[in-house]
Amino acid sequence: MILAFILCFPKITIAAPAIFNANPTATISQQIRTRILSDIDLTPQFRQKLQGVRQRRNRDIQKVLSASEQTQLIHNLRAGDRLPQALDKLKLSPDRREMIKAIVKISELKTKAILSGYPLK
Repeated sequence: MILAFILCFPKITIAAPAIFNANPTATISQQIRTRILSDIDLTPQFRQKLQGVRQRRNRDIQKVLSASEQTQLIHNLRAGDRLPQALDKLKLSPDRREMIKAIVKISELKTKAILSGYPLK
């Protein structure tokens, strides 16, 4: 369900990187990075790699959440929340919250690795 939603709205997934840090400086830098990423004209291969990372992240998060939590997450995303905000609104146990943070961190590192190989114009 989440995967279908995110595939239908790929800009949302680019614009919704997962940040669990309440630090305003980090949030601002993430917003700038998101704008820069959306301004870059990526090749189809890079877009496909990034999409694969996002899809994997979404599948892994989906495995951690129950069906009702997945429904609530979709509702939060459709209400305009970014992924970190939508996840924070879920009542998750500390263990599951840490697991999701780890999934998000791994996907961020994979994204950075992909983008580091992208030639800037």
